[in-house]
This record gives sequence, structure tokens and C-alpha cells, in this order.
Amino acid sequence: MVEVTGVRQQRAWQQGVLPPVEEVRPGLWSIPVPFPRNPLRYVLVYAFALEDGVAIVDAGWNCDEAWEGLVAGLATAGYRISDVRMVLVTHLHPDHFGLVHRVRARSGARVAMHPADAHLLGHRDRLDEEDFAHASRDQLHRAGCPRDLYAGQHAMPLVRFDAGDGADDVLHDGDRVDLPGWNLQAVWTPGHTLGHLCFVERELGVLLSGDHVLPRVTPTILLSPGHDPDPLGSYVASLRKIADLDVDEVLPAHEWRFRGLRDRVHTMLRHHDDRLAEIERAVGAAPGITAWQVTERLTWSRPLEQMPQPSQRLALREILAHLVVLAELGRVRETVDPVAHWYPCPVDDGPLLVSQTTVKEFPR
Repeated sequence: MVEVTGVRQQRAWQQGVLPPVEEVRPGLWSIPVPFPRNPLRYVLVYAFALEDGVAIVDAGWNCDEAWEGLVAGLATAGYRISDVRMVLVTHLHPDHFGLVHRVRARSGARVAMHPADAHLLGHRDRLDEEDFAHASRDQLHRAGCPRDLYAGQHAMPLVRFDAGDGADDVLHDGDRVDLPGWNLQAVWTPGHTLGHLCFVERELGVLLSGDHVLPRVTPTILLSPGHDPDPLGSYVASLRKIADLDVDEVLPAHEWRFRGLRDRVHTMLRHHDDRLAEIERAVGAAPGITAWQVTERLTWSRPLEQMPQPSQRLALREILAHLVVLAELGRVRETVDPVAHWYPCPVDDGPLLVSQTTVKEFPR
């Protein structure tokens, strides 16, 4: 059973306000940093007390409102930005990584993250951005996406750090984080990004889960050009990897703290079972269907046509990630001419349960 432990966080969510800064364990603080104009509302940054300062996990979106929230939250815990000695990055998405450069510039903090995300930090010029945009439009076109929708895929701002700059430290799966007074270990959990990290503090019995496991929603798992060729397979393997961790409480990057990691993981796996089955039925009902047509036929939290175009493109990339898994498991097949069409494959082994199927070994 999943039990809400961040009661004040959940109450604040229901009231549409920012939750309080909380000391969730002696010397370990939860700091909500605003995430403006986004349904997730805030990022939960975690601060570990050190003898000579503080280490934080993630930093927040790069905007003044988030910066002011981070500064104020650290002050409540008794610290200034200049006291930050290390920033541990769960993953490279801008709501987690955005303020890292600003924090490091003010404090000289070291930045640590998984190498699979760290290698994306390097300087990118305009040509790199246009190449990525072209690859993205080509992917959407092959998926049967309407022209007005894929034409709206513009160059992404890929410049993260200055040329020659990057992460100070890389953390591999199982590495002990060098934080005196804490027994913090990195756990590699690819899926949401290829380099996503969780952090477990075994003596305290807590898992800092980033976006990997959230109490209410599931993270987006997208097939994107130049990234993990099977992100959902990675994600399923990562979920199964952490399901039996001996922790008392999960400290996620959004929403609220909770107990019941194993039950929550199994609920999320069943969600992907249901989604894969729904996609397989759509392909079976209309052989030769495109990924975009599958996307149009599925159930969403709101009608697809009411979503803004960026959200529609994300929805399509989620479906593509699921189709990759179905193809790997021999449930569907693809032909390309140049648009990809999907067909069912004859199977005799009953319903698909990806939660009980080895999609890929982990770690790779």
C-alpha cells in the first residue's frame, strides 16, 4: 500500500500553494522550488547538511522566481547559496538542471551526475541545434505526424555550459557519493533520461527518486533522436531494479513524500502493461496504422486535439517508445515507405505483461 508521508506537501498541492520547507531527517531538508507555468508547480530540491556547508540534489528551473525560491529555502534551512559545496544532478531536464550553472557560479560547488547525461553538457553551436531539430522533424514525419505539427519542431537550446566546461564528477551505478557524514549511494535508473540517477541513503532508509518514481503520475518516457533507442525497456528494467530496495520513505522530485515503494513500482508497471495492450489492440484493429494514428486512438488525460502542439509531439514520442518494446517482444512489426506503418504479429502466449517479461537485461 502507498501511504502519503508528506502530508503538508499533499495538502499544499490540493490548495494550489507552495508546500513548506521541511527538515525530513536531521540535517536533510526538502526545499520546494517554483516551476512556473507548469502543471508540476515545483521541484523538490533536497539539501544535505555538511560541516562546511551544504550539498543539494537538483537545483530547479532557470528563472528568477525559481532562483529566489531556492535562495529563500536554503535560508530557512540556515544556509546561503555561497554555502553550497556540491550539486548532485538526478538528470539533465531543465527543471532539475536549469539553475546548476548559476549555483556553481555563486558558490564554486562541484557538479556531479551520471556520465550518460554529463556528456550532453558540452558546448553546442547553432548547427548542432539545427541538426537535432532536423532529426526530430524527420522522426515525426516517419511516424505519420501531420506536416503542420512536425514543422513546428524548432531548434532546441542545447547549449548547457560554456565550451570546455562540464560536470566536475561523474557517478556510476553503485558509487558512494563523497559527502562526509552521509551514506549516500548513486543508483543508475535510465528511462526518463539515459543518465537518470536516484540516490539512496541506507542508514536513513530513504530513496531520493528524482523523476523515476513519483507518487501520483508517471514520468514521460520518450523516444528521441540521438538518445536511448529503447527508453521504455530501460525504464521498466530500472523500475524492477529498485522495487525491492530496503527503504522506509521515498523522497521524489515532485508532488509529495510517500511510503510503499514496491507497491508504487508495481502500479507503474501495470500502467505500462495497460498502455502496451491498448497500443497492441489499436494496431491489431487497423493493420498498417501509423504511430500518429495510434496516438489519435488512445485515451489521454485530456483530448489530444486540445493539447498544445509541443504536448502532442511528446505524446507521439511516448507511443513510439511503446511500439519499440512491442516490436522487440515480437507483438508488432514495422514497414517504412518512407512513413512507418505498423502491423500485428501472430502470438499464442496470451496477454502481454511487460512487468513480468524480460525486455532487456540491466545494467547494459
